[in-house]
Amino acid sequence: KKKLKISGRELLSVPIQVFGLDQLQVLEMSPERESCLRYRMELLPREIGCLRNLTCLYMDSNNLKKLPAEIGTLSHLERLTLSNNSLSSLPTEMGALQRLHSLHLANNNLTELPASLCQLRSLTFLDVSDNKIDTIPSSIQHLEKLETLLLLFNSLESIPEDVCLLRNLHTLWLGNNHLQSLPEAFGELVNLDWGYNYCSCNFEGNPLESPPPEVCSRGPEGIRDYFSSLRRN
Repeated sequence: KKKLKISGRELLSVPIQVFGLDQLQVLEMSPERESCLRYRMELLPREIGCLRNLTCLYMDSNNLKKLPAEIGTLSHLERLTLSNNSLSSLPTEMGALQRLHSLHLANNNLTELPASLCQLRSLTFLDVSDNKIDTIPSSIQHLEKLETLLLLFNSLESIPEDVCLLRNLHTLWLGNNHLQSLPEAFGELVNLDWGYNYCSCNFEGNPLESPPPEVCSRGPEGIRDYFSSLRRN
């Protein structure tokens, strides 16, 4: 793959010369994770749309406040990482990224899960942890290939029944929200890995009343058994 990594603590924008590299497939503008650095880039230029062959775009740990609509023209994009930025919204055009299978948006300022993301039919991995999301649209049911959904540390008070239609879901993190109940159809998530792998299912830090606290105290497997008994009845 034709790859370019641009680094530098003072990185404020994408060098204009990059947009002439129309065969570029991987563009990385993130500090090394171990470094704990943040770059200072606030705006991704609209010329990003010139890089039509991009399959991977890594923009973690910048200071991005906004994404251009042109990001929706990157029709070959498969992986997009935007964690640790300052994004409070996403362009609706992102819904056109039909090859995208991995989307990282943790630690931003999102207050809702944008409905446009629910058009990403190839998505298998979605991380929107550590935002301010308080609602999940019912259209999340369209993410039929989704295997991993990370929603911990948000402001969710409820989960729509539609989440229970995501039959390929095996990893679900809901910890540290404001959830008082889980949908009755939760047992329909037949592929959910109820804690057999470390941290594959997480509900801690929610004031859950349904299932009742004595069930929740038994951990993910206790919750699984509770919903299994509901299905049998």
